[in-house]
Amino acid sequence: MSEVRIAFIGAGGNNTGHMRQLNRIEDVSFVAICDVDQARAQQAADEFGGKVYTDHHRMLEREEMDALYISIPPCAHSDAEILAAQKRVHLFVEKPVCLDIVLGLRILEAIEHNGVISCVGYQLRYLDTTQRLRAYLAGQQVALISSHRWGGLPGTPWWRVMDQSGGQLVEQTTHQVDLMRYLVGEIVEAYAKYATLVMGGLDNFTIPDAQAVIFEFETGTLCTLSTSPMCSQGGGQGDLVFLLANQSLGWGTQKIEATPPVPELDFEPQPTPSIDEVFVQAVRTGDQSSILSSYRDALMTLDATLAANESAVTGKPVRTRMAGR
Repeated sequence: MSEVRIAFIGAGGNNTGHMRQLNRIEDVSFVAICDVDQARAQQAADEFGGKVYTDHHRMLEREEMDALYISIPPCAHSDAEILAAQKRVHLFVEKPVCLDIVLGLRILEAIEHNGVISCVGYQLRYLDTTQRLRAYLAGQQVALISSHRWGGLPGTPWWRVMDQSGGQLVEQTTHQVDLMRYLVGEIVEAYAKYATLVMGGLDNFTIPDAQAVIFEFETGTLCTLSTSPMCSQGGGQGDLVFLLANQSLGWGTQKIEATPPVPELDFEPQPTPSIDEVFVQAVRTGDQSSILSSYRDALMTLDATLAANESAVTGKPVRTRMAGR
């Protein structure tokens, strides 16, 4: 395959970011852009090309495409992935892939049954620091992981509604959870406490503003994680620290903080291809070995965060559903 024909569902900031990256890749064409907001779809089409749709069913019926990008609110996922997979259209889906694990399993079945290449936007897996830390940790016992993601409140209205976003853990801090899984192994249990203590007076705000989670991994590793969107005026932070015997390793996008120092982890990070380049190359060649974030993998990350949400409701530890599947 030389030219790769791509369509899009969702024309918001995330997908337009992918469009800009894809527009730089040779022999990629945009065939259609679908968004419930026709003006937004038209604006993207004016810049990048492609026919405009407001109904993904019509787009999938009428247009021939090799790949489909889906970047929509978590609650909006329905049948698009399944319909595309049935047409043997390869899929790039932004995280989180949905809010319903049963729907996610149906989508996964369609993807795997039809031999479709899938990629989910966990781009942090592809960084040089991630790859080097993964190699260093291989075969070692990690005892404890500590992680924080304290940030601000996005302006998107659906983000502050629990039934639409799943809360910050599911929608944003999924990146930290996914990295833990990629570097240490599968999560088998979650225990969580949530609270809304300072942001409850905001309009239409139904998500917790304080989330504390303990994850247990099948390796026996434990993780303590906290996340909050209350730092809109500053003071936010994000970290991911791994504790081994007599050693701590702090992951970052540009370096790894090792205490005590580790010579092989003292390096200048090398540039890596964008996740869009990786996906297009996989579609073009049929070789998906360079994709590090398949739909199955992303569904397991979602499973862990949804288990935490369930635990916060029940007050009990919750086992993940997909570990070992």
